Amino acid sequence: MCGIVGAVANRDIVPILVDGLRRLEYRGYDSSGVAVIEASQAINRVRAVGKVAELESALRKGSAPTGGTGIAHTRWATHGRPSESNAHPHMCRQRVAVVCNGIIENHDQLRSEQISAGYEFSSETDTEVIVTEIHRHLEQGLELRPAVQRTVEALEGAFAIGVIATDQPDRLVGARRGSPLVIGLKDGEAFLASDMAALIAVTQRFIILEDGDIAEISCGNVSVYDDGRPVQRPIHISPLSADAVELGNYRHYMLKEIYEQGRAVADTLEGRLTTNRLLEAAFGPDSGPIFDATKFVQIIACGTSYYAGLVARIWFEAHGIPCDVEIASEFRYRAHVVPDDTLLVAISQSGETADTLAAVQEAKRLGYRYCAAICNVPESALVRGADLVLMTHAGPEIGVASTKAFTTQLTALLLLMIALGRRYGMSADTEAKIVAELRSLPVKIEQALRLDTEIAQIAEQFADKQHALFLGRGAHFPIALEGALKLKEISYIHAEAYPAGELKHGPLALVDANMPVVAVAPNNQLLEKLKSNIHEVRARGGKLIVFTEAAAGIDADSDLQVLPVAPVDDSISPIIYSIPLQLLAYHVAVIKGTDIDKPRNLAKSVTVE
Repeated sequence: MCGIVGAVANRDIVPILVDGLRRLEYRGYDSSGVAVIEASQAINRVRAVGKVAELESALRKGSAPTGGTGIAHTRWATHGRPSESNAHPHMCRQRVAVVCNGIIENHDQLRSEQISAGYEFSSETDTEVIVTEIHRHLEQGLELRPAVQRTVEALEGAFAIGVIATDQPDRLVGARRGSPLVIGLKDGEAFLASDMAALIAVTQRFIILEDGDIAEISCGNVSVYDDGRPVQRPIHISPLSADAVELGNYRHYMLKEIYEQGRAVADTLEGRLTTNRLLEAAFGPDSGPIFDATKFVQIIACGTSYYAGLVARIWFEAHGIPCDVEIASEFRYRAHVVPDDTLLVAISQSGETADTLAAVQEAKRLGYRYCAAICNVPESALVRGADLVLMTHAGPEIGVASTKAFTTQLTALLLLMIALGRRYGMSADTEAKIVAELRSLPVKIEQALRLDTEIAQIAEQFADKQHALFLGRGAHFPIALEGALKLKEISYIHAEAYPAGELKHGPLALVDANMPVVAVAPNNQLLEKLKSNIHEVRARGGKLIVFTEAAAGIDADSDLQVLPVAPVDDSISPIIYSIPLQLLAYHVAVIKGTDIDKPRNLAKSVTVE
């Protein structure tokens, strides 16, 4: 996912553009650039490879543009390697410039048509066909907005764009399909961005464009069109502070980050899905041949990321994709049999986890051919050394106990499952169903968060407890593991998790009235088996807290409390059921009075073995 910033004002807007890019940099990018229409009505563009700091350095060294109309961009490469020529903004014949987030699926076809029409290309990107197509329509006599409208109609994929042209130097045009785009408003000025956070230093008044919208922006006016017809969009006042890592109204960073998960998941999905299928290019320009060759998946990770991998293994193998998962710190210290054509998948929030990085190096020594990284920090060592990358876009996660990084990792792994599943017979209907469920995730996460008050009350029962047991089955056993980890990390209560069927093989000996037992019980094909395990606990005097759907038929009693989770499809239920377990751990830690964001003996990024 990339970042867009644009502005139209009666002052030099370059500092605003660069500051906006800096505020988006938590997402991380491989290049950035600005393009501004100067007083001479020529477009001055500056681009640089690397972080926004590299662009700032380039602006200081060269002839920095100045002007009141401009666009800027930070890029994460999908089509074309990181390079200055592939960096945005892209231009056509010094007349029009474009920035784009997303993927243009039919770029090959458009490029061929444009080459036949006499156009030349200077980049490997899919975005360049957009600016060329707009130029073609300008040459035919259209004004900027109609030219953008005609171009958008020819594009296939998910994207958001910002456009300037010398034809109308006081205009900025934005268009959205599938990727977010907002307009910032200030007296006599207007701004465009892919995220409110980019503009929060200059305004808190925003218009959120809807899918299919095209906006024409000038200093004194904003006009929005849907399918060529003028429409009105409401103005929203953003609750964001000028600094995205501030606590705001939250008591702890962990709670803030729990509540950010809907948005984080939406950001992780941004530009990666069409209406009913995955845009595979999101994994990078070389992903197709690598996926084609993959016959086995080996996942390595540590801690919470390892539990995400355990869920993924069940997802993968349900669709015929052979998969194994191993803790990174163990992987490098034993002999291995390396299956042919194995894709190594390394998962890490920070991308600097020492054990994971060392395991990747060992895997390469052993002959693993390709490495895919699922990570939240683009400039990290893990990402730099990977062949394929899928960023989680969780944003800054300050709390040591991972929350939104976990749910976005699961989201990314589900996308990877679709990409590989296509090679193992996944039907278009099945893919469309999973994509629809993925699209519903942000709303369903918000529904799960409504349990907060009820969970806070139940947490009081843990005030004097020293031990807890978590149970789950199938893909929800790793969620039970994650729930136990969260509780022990921040409340210092000893917590363990088991597959529920293992109770009778030992853990049942620990059950009594002083050990709360938390069960994750979605309404799926394993529910009846789990009900039997619940009866085993009750028969030994255990006290149960069960997260389940109302339709599951588990009734509350004096020794059994039911937390009602809204109905959710099995394909995404591990993601949803992790939310109430995070809230439970948080509220227990509040009652215990521990240092929730910085638990003792732990660090956010484990950079030593």
